[in-house]
Amino acid sequence: MPVHRLGYGAMRITGKGIWGEPADTEGAKKVLKRAVELGVNFIDTADSYGPEVSERLIGEALAPYPKGVVIATKAGLTRQGPDKWLPVGRPEYLEQEVEMSLRRLKTERLDLWQLHRIDPKVPVEESLGIIKKLQEQGKIRHVGLSEVKPHEIDQARQVIDIVSVQNQYNIGDRKHEDVLEYCEKHKIAFIPWFPVAAGKLAQPGGKLDEVAKRHGATVSQLSLAWLLHRSPVMLPIPGTSSVKHLEENVAAASVKLSDAEWKEIEDAAR
Repeated sequence: MPVHRLGYGAMRITGKGIWGEPADTEGAKKVLKRAVELGVNFIDTADSYGPEVSERLIGEALAPYPKGVVIATKAGLTRQGPDKWLPVGRPEYLEQEVEMSLRRLKTERLDLWQLHRIDPKVPVEESLGIIKKLQEQGKIRHVGLSEVKPHEIDQARQVIDIVSVQNQYNIGDRKHEDVLEYCEKHKIAFIPWFPVAAGKLAQPGGKLDEVAKRHGATVSQLSLAWLLHRSPVMLPIPGTSSVKHLEENVAAASVKLSDAEWKEIEDAAR
């Protein structure tokens, strides 16, 4: 499935703490529709966003899906309240969540299903065994993982083909550099969540800010452009609940810097 390398993360179209309904439901649907109008054809969600809210809004706003639009979802994290998340990887639970995702997203097959977290209480072979069965039944097309290390990807690949990995990664937070290298080596898509740099590097007057101003760009646009420059397997999914901010994020794909400027930023990041 060909996808453009700047996707949209649909976590922010829910309430505070990724809990409950958004403040503006119609506004959230407008953002989804505008993303597709702008050529974004990879939309990432999860059953736990809301929970259920993000998937339902995507189904209501976009189904039946325009040709070429890929919807990715995740399961394996349960919710106990705002900003609370606990992994559950029992096969019968994951099977139920796949069925519910199909219903909410108004589709007969999930383009990309991702295990949101490996449950330490359940062997990953068990969690993915049921997913393989559902894939064989035609309910899931491709399978990915989230927040994993290389040895865990190896373990999962013994059971099922893995096409993507979604880990936290940005210019200022590269603790998963080894995972990105693994993905490059094995031609697996790397989906960085929390893609926009934070902290010292992104402060007003900092190196990112200075180079961004030079190009009439924002720090968040430059953060996304850096990710696209960093690796050919990179698929950033910045999220927002604002159409204006969405348009700004999508424009990041056209920010071009010289090698010397990228080196300036790299040196500052170190």
